[in-house]
Amino acid sequence: MRRPTDAAALQRMLGAALGSREPVGPLAQLAGGKGAFDSLDPAVLERPTLIGGGALYTPTSPAPTAPAAEELVRHAQALDVPQILVPNVRRTDDSRALRAAGFLPYAADPECVVRLTGDVDELLRARVGGGRQRALRRCHDAVSRDLTWERIRVSDLGGQPWARDAFVELHRHRAERHGGGHNPYNAQALDALVDGPLADRAEMVVRRRGSTVVQVALTVTSHNGRGLYHLTQAIDPAAYDPVSERGLHEAALYGLYLDARRAGLHWVHLGPGNTDGKRSLGADLFVPLDHWLRAEGVTVPEDTGEEPALSRFAAPPVTTVPVPGPARARNQPRFDTIDLSSNTNPFLGAAGQYPHLDTTELARTYLDTISKLPGHQGTGALTPDHLLFSSGSVDGVMLLLAALASPGESVCVTPPTFPLYAHFARLLRLPLVEVPLGGDDLAELDTERILAADPRVTILCDPNNPVGTRLDPAQVRALVAGARGLVVIDEAYVEFSEKPSYAGLVAEHDNLIVLRTLSKAWALAGARCGIALARPGIIDALRRVQVPFGFTDASQAAVRDRLTNTRRPLAAIRHIRAERDRMAGLLADHPAVERVFPSEANFLLVRLHQHERVMEQLHHAGIVVADVSFLIPGTCRISIGNRRANDALLAAFSAAL
Repeated sequence: MRRPTDAAALQRMLGAALGSREPVGPLAQLAGGKGAFDSLDPAVLERPTLIGGGALYTPTSPAPTAPAAEELVRHAQALDVPQILVPNVRRTDDSRALRAAGFLPYAADPECVVRLTGDVDELLRARVGGGRQRALRRCHDAVSRDLTWERIRVSDLGGQPWARDAFVELHRHRAERHGGGHNPYNAQALDALVDGPLADRAEMVVRRRGSTVVQVALTVTSHNGRGLYHLTQAIDPAAYDPVSERGLHEAALYGLYLDARRAGLHWVHLGPGNTDGKRSLGADLFVPLDHWLRAEGVTVPEDTGEEPALSRFAAPPVTTVPVPGPARARNQPRFDTIDLSSNTNPFLGAAGQYPHLDTTELARTYLDTISKLPGHQGTGALTPDHLLFSSGSVDGVMLLLAALASPGESVCVTPPTFPLYAHFARLLRLPLVEVPLGGDDLAELDTERILAADPRVTILCDPNNPVGTRLDPAQVRALVAGARGLVVIDEAYVEFSEKPSYAGLVAEHDNLIVLRTLSKAWALAGARCGIALARPGIIDALRRVQVPFGFTDASQAAVRDRLTNTRRPLAAIRHIRAERDRMAGLLADHPAVERVFPSEANFLLVRLHQHERVMEQLHHAGIVVADVSFLIPGTCRISIGNRRANDALLAAFSAAL
């Protein structure tokens, strides 16, 4: 709730709950004081504290302006209250006025939001996995068969006193079960809500078995009409059957998602909480919060969460420009604001809005997923700050050359390799250095020659495209350690390899960039999702030259679903490996084939005895392979298809004899 009138209404509720005209009480008594203030002296916890800037309910409120902060201090002095708490302030808000007024920040649990971007079951499957989604649905269905589901406008509670009484009684029991602490949802608080400006937007959700109220909840629609704040739930401790208290809680949230989606709402706000627990309920937006306390004799450690320094490899023009346009606000959530800044058409649905820019949670999902894959040791140490999503990994190459190389600085490639590396370097007028791969399998780096050339950027393709082989790891590590410039390793095909990825080394080397893609092994070529892994200072430089909004909401949803439900893609990778090995053996024995190169990708490089004749026969048979004879004479690159396609290829080869 980002409006002063909404925050004031919550303050009046809190004052009523505390039995005071003002929201004043001991810090230890206030719900928001738990956890964040455990390190404080007990005397500080017992002092009377004025709550300002928004009450200790689940919504957040903006950091006060300088005049508002000064008025808050004067108000506390007039009340003779020695401490002031401004709770649940987003870390992305401007906190300079709070600091100037003597407030200190204490880290709070982040606020958690479920963004409703489509069908509820589909989005839950994408975020929490198919098994968890089915469990939530089964729980909801079981509860719905046993209990009713009623929604009552708070402004109408006068005509339904039983609902009011049940709400108060269940919250009293809840407070007693949690140690008898302060209950912010007592009768006085509820009356203040009924008589306040939020009454017309607030609803009570009630579940009953017959005439017995088993569960109550309270929600408030946002002032922009786009979402729902879930403020509280309470459950009758004697009525948990047929499911546990947790099951009832989760079933109610699932029901709220369904109701909100049917009403055309875009999000449900779950309030501050443990990210793992809220993530398991479908939350996909987590906004860091701080409590700000003004009190004598308290100190907090200096906040070290500053923006990372820009990489020393950033090109000079990049160091003087900010992240462009709206992308600067990627960490500033706008779900609960009225956004009139984008010049879009508001009348034709969600497609008229720009894509979400905050991909932090999706980045975390990607890192969690790959950290469980074989050969990805060390990736668990990476954070979303080490990752940038791009429109395919090819786009990542263009971004990094534009952001990290200046005219006159050379780019080294190792032919045979992916031709677009050299193409982009030439477009950007960057001198090109070619150091060919050596060895029978085209898998040996001439490390000494590359280091002697001292390029600004060296781009390696590993597994190599079009060859399919892996480079010598010792040579790659020596190059990264010895290079004065950047080393970029394109791992588009690494999931098909049994050798380790270099992604885990990103945290150790400030000159290493690893490019990944979801187009190949993850079968999302249409989603156009590339990934750059590097030190945060490099990621910041790339973001400064990236065009905003290139990663669509549809692509984000597809990526999240694929990364969360990994059973099928991982099984497909194993199947491709097996079919690759089968085809390698059959082609190696085929009379039309001179040689099959070893491959750790999802393709085979084949040298043909009669290249032109075979290619012509494949064309007549309606089979397309990549003719790479311009890179390696007499060769073609064959992607591994399904068994039927592969057998058709073998038949066409035989027809060419």
